[in-house]
Amino acid sequence: MSYSRHQLIALLRKRGIAPTHQRLEIANVLFSRGEHLAADQILTLVNERHAETSKATVYNTLNLFRDCGLIREVIVDPKRVFYDPNTEPHHHLYNVDTSEITDISADDLVVSGMPELPPGMVTEGVDIVVRIRAL
Repeated sequence: MSYSRHQLIALLRKRGIAPTHQRLEIANVLFSRGEHLAADQILTLVNERHAETSKATVYNTLNLFRDCGLIREVIVDPKRVFYDPNTEPHHHLYNVDTSEITDISADDLVVSGMPELPPGMVTEGVDIVVRIRAL
């Protein structure tokens, strides 16, 4: 899906994020592609258009977007983190051979039973990553 600059500005402002040039470029990469991307992939794609965005800016912006609920962080292993523009409830299938990550509908996976939570705590969500590889 392609977003206009005006739509991206509105999207960021709706979450209380100041729409700076670099934030707009990062948002454009995330939302126009609709893919699960790692920070280094986002940096490369942003800098293909405007070679002025630093790695620190990408990480800071991704953290801001995550904290504001604009994207989800998907940790497939301690060294691989992807950023997902789909914030609706769903899970992920991760191919460890190809590093490809795809969505699994929340309706296609059933979690049976939850541990007893400490007093005063509620469940915020459940994130499941199913890892696959070739035989």
